[in-house]
Amino acid sequence: MILLGFLGMMNSLKAQEHLNKQITLSVNRQPIADVLEIISNKGNFYFSYNSNILPKDSLVSLPAGTRTVRNLLELLFPTGFEFRESGQYIIIRRTPLQLSLVIKESATNDNHYWVSGYVRDDQTGELVRDASVYEKDRLVAALTNRQGYFRIKLKTRYPRASLTVSKEFYRDTTVTIRSGYNQEVRITLAPVDLQGATVVVGPARLPAPDSLYMAIPQPDSSTLLYLYKRMDSLRVQRTALGKFFLSSKLKVQSINLSRFFTVRPVQVSLTPGLSSNGKMNAQVVNNFSFNALGGYSGGVNGAELGGIFNLNKKDVQYAQVAGVVNIVGGNMKGVQVAGVHNMVLDSVTGVQVGGVVNFVKGSFTGGQVGGVINYTNHAVTGLQVAGVGNVSGREMNGVQIGGVFNYAKKLNGVQIGLINIADSSDGYSIGLINVVLKGYHKLAFYSTEVMPFNAAFKTGNHKLYSILLGGAHPDTGRRVISFGYGIGTERRLGKQFSLNLEASTQYVFLGSWEYTNLLTRATVNLHWKISKHFSLFAGPAFSVYQSDQDIKFNGYAYPIPEAAYKTVSLGGNRTGWLGWTGGIHLF
Repeated sequence: MILLGFLGMMNSLKAQEHLNKQITLSVNRQPIADVLEIISNKGNFYFSYNSNILPKDSLVSLPAGTRTVRNLLELLFPTGFEFRESGQYIIIRRTPLQLSLVIKESATNDNHYWVSGYVRDDQTGELVRDASVYEKDRLVAALTNRQGYFRIKLKTRYPRASLTVSKEFYRDTTVTIRSGYNQEVRITLAPVDLQGATVVVGPARLPAPDSLYMAIPQPDSSTLLYLYKRMDSLRVQRTALGKFFLSSKLKVQSINLSRFFTVRPVQVSLTPGLSSNGKMNAQVVNNFSFNALGGYSGGVNGAELGGIFNLNKKDVQYAQVAGVVNIVGGNMKGVQVAGVHNMVLDSVTGVQVGGVVNFVKGSFTGGQVGGVINYTNHAVTGLQVAGVGNVSGREMNGVQIGGVFNYAKKLNGVQIGLINIADSSDGYSIGLINVVLKGYHKLAFYSTEVMPFNAAFKTGNHKLYSILLGGAHPDTGRRVISFGYGIGTERRLGKQFSLNLEASTQYVFLGSWEYTNLLTRATVNLHWKISKHFSLFAGPAFSVYQSDQDIKFNGYAYPIPEAAYKTVSLGGNRTGWLGWTGGIHLF
């Protein structure tokens, strides 16, 4: 035993060998960081410390003399610091507070008891406001006030209880509570580990980092470096609707308790703050959730009904129905229905029906129906139907049907709408205006047997492109004006040649709008590509002309085509003939 004690004492002395080294030093008004470097060089060891705990602007002076390293450090850091050795390093850090947990307690005969007290920073001693104090199993919670004070009510029928304190930028602390006693406690929170240097965040166009460090000024002119971590579970309350529906206390609670979630079978809420799960419903994933007006929960693994709104921090599965709005911070799998707006901040697999808008920040697989617009930020696989428009921010693998417009970054399916736009396309766009930014763009100038001057703009892809066209015969005695729409497809026959099949219908004006003159043409043109932006084309065309005009107006041609041109009657007021087309393509 004596030998073991002696060896223990020797190990302790050896562990303190750097702190016990004698250093001869004289310093006059030098920065503290420089003084530490001098001591390190003289003692042949290293200091380890976070630069943010040092008073950078202060200058120190030490009278000439020989002292131990510990004595020197105690002169440089008079209060609130401790010094530990580890190998060749002396670690300088702030001294944690030493506080007793229970200040006073008294037994109670009631079926409940109160736990109250204060929460402090264990390095600075400062009172911590807006810290969450909660009992995990009973889902009872409170927030500390401006003075760091809290008061929480617990039931005596449970033999065991523990309180957990959580606060952003601090480590969680859990303490065991003596059940059945009113008591006052003091709890300290330790800041997160101080590691690494300050992270510099770049321009707004760059994605936010997963973590960064924040320097928090302290009363002694030093700073503490606190770690900030990006928390996806806070995305719901950062939305405009989340800010509107949620109180500041609920938002603070969500920030503090971002690492704690539990599961319950059923919850009922009147509003987000009035739930059968108490104020901690935002940390609970429920199997069934009913919100009379609206609720804010951790997630749903079953079904959720909301009279006005449903807000969920994480995933929702199977079914969610709200009178006005649903917001899901994670993934949605199943059926989601809202009278006005559905918002999912990750991805959706299933069916989404919104009276006005459906918004998905991630990808979508299934069927999406919106009264006004469907917006998916990433890829869509399936069907999008909207009264006004559909947007797929990346690939569209399926069908888009929009009353006015459709947009897809890359189209691999079908678009049907008045205006269809895609960045690139390997599918089909069917509408009045079809624009593929990296697709088929041609400006054509050509002649036909009916009008010598015609122009057309063709856009889409080689599989299917739309044609906006117009033509005229400028002769003052035989004027003809026309405009119309068509579609076409290109079949490549090699590097220089292609065959274009086109169909179009145009209105022909012959002096009066009272008559209906429609010219429908089917053409087959052989294209010869002379250069990258120039080609020639020509080919036969079959025309069908339907007209109820029976008189000639001065200065305009009549009939169409000229009487000498050979035509065949197709019954009623329709005639047909074989004609031709020839011209040039630009671009």
